Amino acid sequence: MGWVILIIVLALIFGVLGVVIKGLLWLLVIGIVLFVVGAAIGAVKSRSRR
Repeated sequence: MGWVILIIVLALIFGVLGVVIKGLLWLLVIGIVLFVVGAAIGAVKSRSRR
């Protein structure tokens, strides 16, 4: 569970940096990808616990 939270936090950081620093749009893309991956991992792990 700790890895999922770390991935989501990194996604938020990269996303915010990508928006704040106009020239670094690729950071926003990386942030979105990390967020989706973190959410998918979290969903799969929560289903396996049930």
